[in-house]
Amino acid sequence: MVAQLGPHQMLAAALTCGASLFAILLALQYVRLRRRTRKERAATRAQLATLRAETDRVRTLLQLDRQVIAVWGGGEDPEISGDIEIVGAAQPLRVLAFGAWLAAEQAGALETAVERLRERGEAFSMILATHAGRHIEADGRAIGGCAVLRLREATGARGEAADLAERLRRAERDATILRSLVESLQVPMWVRDAAGRLTWANAAYAAAVDAGTAEAAVGRGIELLDRADRQAAAQACAKQGRFEKRLAAIVAGERRQLDVVEIVNRSGVCAGIALDATEAEQVRTGLQQTITAHRRILDSLATGVAIFDSSKRLVFYNPAYQRLFGLDRAFLDEHPADADVLDRLRSERKLPEQADFRKWRDNFLTAYQSLEPQEQGWHLPGGRMLRVVINPNPDGGLTYLFDDITERIDLQSRINQLSGLHRETLDNLAEAVAVFGSDGRLKLHNPSFTRLWRLSPDSLAAHPHIEVIAAWCQAMCNEDVWPVLRATVTAIGGRHEPVARRIERADGSVLDATAAKLPDGSTLVTFRDVTDSVSVERVLTEKNEALEQADALKTRFIHHVSYELRTPLTNIIGFAQLLGDPAIGPLNAKQHDYVGHITGSSAALLAIIDDILDLATIDAGAMNFEPSEIDIRETMRAASDGVQDRIAEKGLKLVLDVPPGAGTMQADGKRLRQVLYNLLSNAVGFSPPGGTVTLSVRVEADAVEFRVADKGPGIPDELKDKVFERFESFANGDSQHRGAGLGLSIVRSLVALHGGEVRIESAPGRGTAVAVRFPVKPVTAPE
Repeated sequence: MVAQLGPHQMLAAALTCGASLFAILLALQYVRLRRRTRKERAATRAQLATLRAETDRVRTLLQLDRQVIAVWGGGEDPEISGDIEIVGAAQPLRVLAFGAWLAAEQAGALETAVERLRERGEAFSMILATHAGRHIEADGRAIGGCAVLRLREATGARGEAADLAERLRRAERDATILRSLVESLQVPMWVRDAAGRLTWANAAYAAAVDAGTAEAAVGRGIELLDRADRQAAAQACAKQGRFEKRLAAIVAGERRQLDVVEIVNRSGVCAGIALDATEAEQVRTGLQQTITAHRRILDSLATGVAIFDSSKRLVFYNPAYQRLFGLDRAFLDEHPADADVLDRLRSERKLPEQADFRKWRDNFLTAYQSLEPQEQGWHLPGGRMLRVVINPNPDGGLTYLFDDITERIDLQSRINQLSGLHRETLDNLAEAVAVFGSDGRLKLHNPSFTRLWRLSPDSLAAHPHIEVIAAWCQAMCNEDVWPVLRATVTAIGGRHEPVARRIERADGSVLDATAAKLPDGSTLVTFRDVTDSVSVERVLTEKNEALEQADALKTRFIHHVSYELRTPLTNIIGFAQLLGDPAIGPLNAKQHDYVGHITGSSAALLAIIDDILDLATIDAGAMNFEPSEIDIRETMRAASDGVQDRIAEKGLKLVLDVPPGAGTMQADGKRLRQVLYNLLSNAVGFSPPGGTVTLSVRVEADAVEFRVADKGPGIPDELKDKVFERFESFANGDSQHRGAGLGLSIVRSLVALHGGEVRIESAPGRGTAVAVRFPVKPVTAPE
């Protein structure tokens, strides 16, 4: 039976057990640590042995070749070792004096290369020739923060060890270069082990994932691609050993398009690279949009466009091409070969006729092997003409451009014809013509210009300036006209009115000059010789002035004579009337007849004098014009009363045709009665005995027309224009009437005074009708 322990004893027992357990655990841990230490020491010894062996092997390899190695660490002087005899030294070197065993030029180049190696780590390799005639290969590179220069003899045979060392050196150099290149690339690159873990990345990868450094990106396992993309890449590499696809990823905080390529080796190590294809994708999208826009533009062109690829098949055509040749869309949409299209066009007679079509087609298709554009003209059956332009495409295809130039050629032909016609017309013009360009130089002239200004054709062929031509021609002029023409030619901008000047030259000739601006900015200057017409004009002017003076003199003379004749004629009429008065004394029958003839002749002479005075008064503008409201019927009756005696004498019949309600009109009653009286007198004088004279009137809304008609012999056509002239009197047919020739002249003047007009309707043998038309209200009044 165990005795019961107290609290202190139990605590002591617990502490003893704990201390024993801790000692046991500590002993076990010490044993484990000792075993691990022994293993690590063994591994370290093995690694040291391996490194010593590798070092010995490298040293052995280095000693197999004659070389000198200089290493620059932190100091200025290098650590030099190796076979110093290759540089011509007899004892160990402390400083490489390049100039002692190299030419000055090569020594300077080597010193510069070493300086760049030490400062920038720039590797170099060069072959040098020593003073002793040896060839030394100098190879410099940065290793472990040190600048290493190796000089070795490049002449003589090398052993296998030297070759192996050389290959090792080159491999190390290439590896260094490749590593430097990979590190410097701005393209993310990475390596994964067989388990898919990230084991290496370059600086660009770290920047892409915002990891700061490549070591941080690898240590934290930051992935550039999404899990799904990585799994797809792993599956593709497992099956095909390669994965390549364009993926979307977040690069430096921005969404980019990456062309990702991963490859795997036999051991399962995977290397990948991601090329930024965002700009390429944007360019591709923009290019596609540009191509679409270009296609829309080509579809809207009137020029036919057809594009064939490198396999000579149609890949594009616009509607103008289909319309131009009338080809079936179904046929074109099948992407036919170029030769098939030519065969189809030939069968439809839409190609130029060829004696040997096959040869022509084969020669035409040689454009696929050409690098320069070609241009051809096709004359198609039916008269159409096409301009064909063949442009080689960069991809090996062709682009055809077809322009229907039938109308253009026809228009050009017409333009050429018109140009030739205009040239011939210009050359044969009597007017002198010169065209000056906007620069003031002579562009065009005709022979008349040369002859008129007595210029040399050779001097004008050089297209002289207006300044020069003005200086030549101004000497022939009496006034400064050419400066005005020069200012018109050289004026700039704005619209200019044509300039017309008359030129009197020193030789007495007179020219009319005109200068006018043309739409293209040129100036047309014309000269017309008006010497003859000016001379005739001057003669006519002088003659007209003389005639006007003579007419005025005649008018004054007639007016004066008329007044001088009127007084004695009035006395004669008065004394004749007194003699005929029975209160004076009886007269026998013969005396009474004589007095009657004296009275009638005097009255006729007085009427002629009154007519002459009226005409003179009208010509002088002194005729009193007093319009008033007159009765039309009463005026016609009063005018007819004046000819009643002559009508009764000839046995004529006078008919007054006045419609009911003829009413009144505005006119000078005295002058209107005079007009009607003169017309009736003229009709009575030319009417045969027993004939009829008719006086009629027609009232309109704005005019009143009086008409006097007779059945006389009529007026020939050649005399109609002369019956209104003064002092022109004609006896026609059987009529013996021949007056002073003033009646119708006075009629025309008095009607014109009222603003009316006179019209004659007559034909030989059918009588004459004279119509006078008065406005209801006179529109003309004397001053």
